[in-house]
Amino acid sequence: MTIEQDYIIVGGGSAGCVLAARLSEDPDISVTLIEAGGDGRGALIETPAAMVAMLPTKLHNWGFESLPQPGLNGRRSYQPRGRALGGSSATNAMVYVRGHRSDYDHWAELGNEGWSYREVLPYFRKAEHNERLHDVFHGRGGPLNVADSRSDNPFHEVFRQAAREAGYRLNDDFNGAEQEGLGSYQLTQKNGERWSAARAYLHPALGRPNLRVLTGAQVQRIVCAGRRATGVEITRSGMPELLRARREVLVCAGTLQSPQLLQVSGIGDGAALQRAGVDVVHHLPGVGQNLQDHVDFIFGHRLPSTDLVGLSPAGLLHAARQWKRWQRERRGMLTTNYAECGGFLRADWTSPAPDFQLHFVVGIVEDHGRRLHARHGLSCHVCLLRPASRGSVTLGGRTMAQPPVIDPRFYAEDQDLERMVTGFKMTRRLLDAPALASRTTRDLFTAGVHTDAQIRAVLRQRSDTVYHPVGTCAMGRGPMDVVDPQLRVHGMQGLRVVDASVMPTIPGGNTNAPTIMIAEKAAALIQRRHAVEPTATDRAEDAAALECLVC
Repeated sequence: MTIEQDYIIVGGGSAGCVLAARLSEDPDISVTLIEAGGDGRGALIETPAAMVAMLPTKLHNWGFESLPQPGLNGRRSYQPRGRALGGSSATNAMVYVRGHRSDYDHWAELGNEGWSYREVLPYFRKAEHNERLHDVFHGRGGPLNVADSRSDNPFHEVFRQAAREAGYRLNDDFNGAEQEGLGSYQLTQKNGERWSAARAYLHPALGRPNLRVLTGAQVQRIVCAGRRATGVEITRSGMPELLRARREVLVCAGTLQSPQLLQVSGIGDGAALQRAGVDVVHHLPGVGQNLQDHVDFIFGHRLPSTDLVGLSPAGLLHAARQWKRWQRERRGMLTTNYAECGGFLRADWTSPAPDFQLHFVVGIVEDHGRRLHARHGLSCHVCLLRPASRGSVTLGGRTMAQPPVIDPRFYAEDQDLERMVTGFKMTRRLLDAPALASRTTRDLFTAGVHTDAQIRAVLRQRSDTVYHPVGTCAMGRGPMDVVDPQLRVHGMQGLRVVDASVMPTIPGGNTNAPTIMIAEKAAALIQRRHAVEPTATDRAEDAAALECLVC
């Protein structure tokens, strides 16, 4: 069976959902979106607290693992990735953070014209509907609903008080004029429910006659005629199908699987492909290289109370009692994203941007939630925002049936470990503040850890990913870059990559909002609209506010 469309989109994650919705706004364009998982609906996805059932399991989750990591004492890193329409936005902690403006200015400095902060901000705003904030930094009327937490968790104020006592500034908008500070995160939720990219963009577009969405369909390879992508081969219900693209194939399979798909299709490092038994279509050595991720450490403390949101059996039992409240009000514990509070800290005043991000959880998080604790507690993540270590994604076999070989190379660069020692100390300072220390009864993982050598040892023993891999199809014009600033694959025609894999360097924060921005901008590039046209009022506001950014 052969299907012919203008655009074939591979992967129904955040970027794929945005592209499918935006491109199909033009009734003269035909679009097919291919997703290996399900339709992105159901209680597990739509109930925020239910992420605790998906993150540590294979429910809507690829659940990959890395190679053993020397920097983590030989442990394998767990690598969850969403498997449903919405991708990881259907399974993540829903934190809406864009990164620091200097991240995007750096992309532009690397030769990626059009990707400076001033140039990407309109696409962040176009995507967003912020329930509380509306200014030069935030949008109203976009598909992606951004809201304050509705959990009514009393620990928000406890966290803020501890921040004050520790001497850290407070911040109620991490995406505004200044990122630094601690506070409560805004979330991609609407009316107390998860608002994934599928719910925001794709589901409202499903009635369009020019949009076809295939779920339960696994792309096997990109079909090429010479160096032009002409379509994809898929299997659905065990049967092979060929989909032809009249215009372009848009690869949106994510940081781990986009490079894998290019490689099994013969696009990558020629020598490595030949060793894997793959016929070389185009030698492009940067495919799968430049993997970056936020290495993360989690503190854990016990609490005497079980009458709060948490991951303990007692906490989950209390959450079950909240079910009726959630059905009635869409408030309370079932709206929790767990990582409700946090923020950004600089190592010292000389840092040009925050060096560390915190995610504060009322609940004991160990081994990605795969190890439950019978007692209630709290956890605090600290991650390094701009690691120097670089890893790779390579082939585990000739086909997409074999998982990719993931090697983040955590702590491969000594400077990452030394910087995390500083982040450890700054986070402990927060946890030792009276507002928090007076409520905890036991330090579960770091009791007796005081010297720098002891901190280094516990970091190696307990660090892992905080689920922000990027960079494996990096954007740029250098010999190891994979796509140009238009996101077109170097040396190929009719082929683009649009997802977090194109980020040349990792943003300082969670990566879902930047991925959605990339897809919004990509849609405009594809449609040859090179800018979002602002209103006259917007132009005046932007000129005044953005002038302040460079003051």
